Amino acid sequence: MKIGQDYRLQDSGVKKNIDWWLFFAIFPILAAGLVTMHSFTGDSSFASHQMVGIVASLIAFFGLSFIDVRFLRSTWVSVTLFITSVSLLGALFTLGKVSHGAQSWFTFGSFSLQPSDFAKLALIIILAKYFSRRHIEIANIRHILVSGAYAFVIFALVLVHPDLGSAMIIALVWLGMTMVSGISKKHLFAMIAIAVLVFAALWNFGFRDYQKARISNFIDPFADIHGAGYNAYQSTIAVGSGGLWGKGVGYGTQSRLKFLPEYQTDFIFAAFSEEWGFTGVVILFTLYGIIIWRIIKNAMNGATNFEILFGAGVAIYFIVHIAINVGMNMHLLPVTGTPLPFMSYGGTHMLTEFMALGILMSMRKYSRTAHKDATKNEFIGPQ
Repeated sequence: MKIGQDYRLQDSGVKKNIDWWLFFAIFPILAAGLVTMHSFTGDSSFASHQMVGIVASLIAFFGLSFIDVRFLRSTWVSVTLFITSVSLLGALFTLGKVSHGAQSWFTFGSFSLQPSDFAKLALIIILAKYFSRRHIEIANIRHILVSGAYAFVIFALVLVHPDLGSAMIIALVWLGMTMVSGISKKHLFAMIAIAVLVFAALWNFGFRDYQKARISNFIDPFADIHGAGYNAYQSTIAVGSGGLWGKGVGYGTQSRLKFLPEYQTDFIFAAFSEEWGFTGVVILFTLYGIIIWRIIKNAMNGATNFEILFGAGVAIYFIVHIAINVGMNMHLLPVTGTPLPFMSYGGTHMLTEFMALGILMSMRKYSRTAHKDATKNEFIGPQ
């Protein structure tokens, strides 16, 4: 049975078009981010700018949810999106703004645009297209290499800027989508070996000194707490000091006294944990769990392989972002500048997240009802 057969068109009305479990799970996270930003800034600049980004993102979300996105299955559309993303990343070398040592943004007055966020979505689309045509043959290593070439082009451009966090996301999205497509175990081990070799090459020829310092500090967290390890050390203190119930909104000393840097972006999880404690963190993780669950559920009802693989890619995208951000806030992973979905300050990543979900909502209009085992077999592919 091919995925794409026996699917049904859903009612295109708003009640059927939107997954309201997913939609309403996002709102408390948005609110938590706004409250955390506003409680430490002394003015409302971060929160007000974030509100503009949220409104724009919601418009994109609902707009895409009512468009028939089956045109994304077209090869020329996915390739055009990929080439456009690569071109924008290339343009950063001459037109990009340098911030915190990375040339990763286009600046338009008081607003900035980070092309690497859109490139992640473009990568998910082109990999979903590629694997949807070839997932039965995924055991052939040629398809792993070709799909890897798509990811590597974006990975290399992002890493050179340099943006280690986004480069890691791109690599892990490709790896995750390759694995759910049915990669064989021997090829998986080969990929791990290649990854080790690539890391060794990057360490010697690619990483900059501050990136090496972050990784070294991850291995030995107390080696330089006044230098490269300062941010991770302060975030660990903030997370731990929240206790069971937290210190209360605006009473997180690490953020309020400016010990914790970038508390509105990279370390917003640490700032939130200090204010809301373990209880707040459990609620936050529960909300993220609901979001991931609903993404996967919608993906499994996809009308064709493309919809299923796109949904899987979106789920991987969110899982990786959450895991890396929380990991670096708790000093379990190196500090890489990865935002926390729906919570960290920044309009581009917020817009990309809602665009991905808007496309997924549109796919609900032509989702299918199929036997669970048949869906699983097609989704996972041959072993």
